[in-house]
Amino acid sequence: MSVLLKLYINGSTPNSVKALENLTNICETEFKGKYDLLVIDILKNPELAEKDKIIAIPTLVKQLPPPLRKIIGDLSDRQKVLCGLDLRESV
Repeated sequence: MSVLLKLYINGSTPNSVKALENLTNICETEFKGKYDLLVIDILKNPELAEKDKIIAIPTLVKQLPPPLRKIIGDLSDRQKVLCGLDLRESV
């Protein structure tokens, strides 16, 4: 089973950079070879953020496997990220 994640960021702000670093580390450690990550900069693609109803940045969206989950913040707490995305045992 593969995990599909979207990370919405706001350019290269400190929180956006930290969220991407933290998420990359989590994905490479927990889901190596079993995930797809789309990084969406709302400055370049505001319509995508509107479509997914993103109201805060950075926001991580788990598209697959269902159900859809969202986490807001810099993703620095690995266990909270995995629990919030409901991915501790599924991959």
